[in-house]
Amino acid sequence: MEIPLFTVDSFARSPFEGNPAAICLLENPLQEELYQKIAAEMNLSETAFITKLKATDDFCSGARFSLRWFTPIHEIALCGHATLASSAVLFYKKENVNPVVVFETLSGELRVGQRGEFVVMDFPLNTPEAQDHSEYKDLFKAAVGDLPVQDVCLCKTTKNLLVRLADSCDRSALTSLKPEAERLLRHENGSKIKGMIITIKGESTPQVTYDFFSRYFSPWHGVLEDPVCGSAHTVLAGYWSEKLGKKKMLAYQCSRRGGELELELRDDGRVNIVGRAVVLLQGTLKL
Repeated sequence: MEIPLFTVDSFARSPFEGNPAAICLLENPLQEELYQKIAAEMNLSETAFITKLKATDDFCSGARFSLRWFTPIHEIALCGHATLASSAVLFYKKENVNPVVVFETLSGELRVGQRGEFVVMDFPLNTPEAQDHSEYKDLFKAAVGDLPVQDVCLCKTTKNLLVRLADSCDRSALTSLKPEAERLLRHENGSKIKGMIITIKGESTPQVTYDFFSRYFSPWHGVLEDPVCGSAHTVLAGYWSEKLGKKKMLAYQCSRRGGELELELRDDGRVNIVGRAVVLLQGTLKL
């Protein structure tokens, strides 16, 4: 069996920025155990599998596909950067003729289209709920140390805990964080938390104004830090839209690789996540 394989840097302007994902194009579904074995072999935060739904379709003209995402240790229900990477493969490498492609996923139908050099993804909006700080004190202590915390919110849908640092913390405080993975995994609330979003209010520079910054940690998914996480921004978009009173925002995830995301809250209760991607590698997986 030969499977077309790509690696794509998502939310990136240039190679080696943003978040890398592996993308496999499948004519037919695989034996179930192969998905996880391939994802473990790729050893990226996510590997995505695009599968044709009809034998008569092809990747150049088809408008609807199945899409699944796997971390190195298990399947997940929603992934933004691997959806962007999958879209980039279809639009840039397969030159798909459709203005909009629909992915059937565990999170329902996700529609993606092009806007110039950008990909626009129609995602669910997952606004988190405020929490009692004391219930998670030990957890965010392991993530942010002694830095002051302003808000703690939980998104039950994505199982992401959002921790907003006080406005006295600047971008350097965020980039210097070194969470302790083992302490996070041992925390008693670990069963209902699968990721931690650490965020601060944005700032202006002579070149650009960012509405907020963030980092994302998810040792529960086998990924200590996800360099740029689209699904985390379905939570961040809801939180910061309420705090800033804005429906259009520009965000930057401050991992070592870093990545920029445009967010547009829609009137139908969903959010457009907009970003660029660079296809870095193309090859064949032989099984």
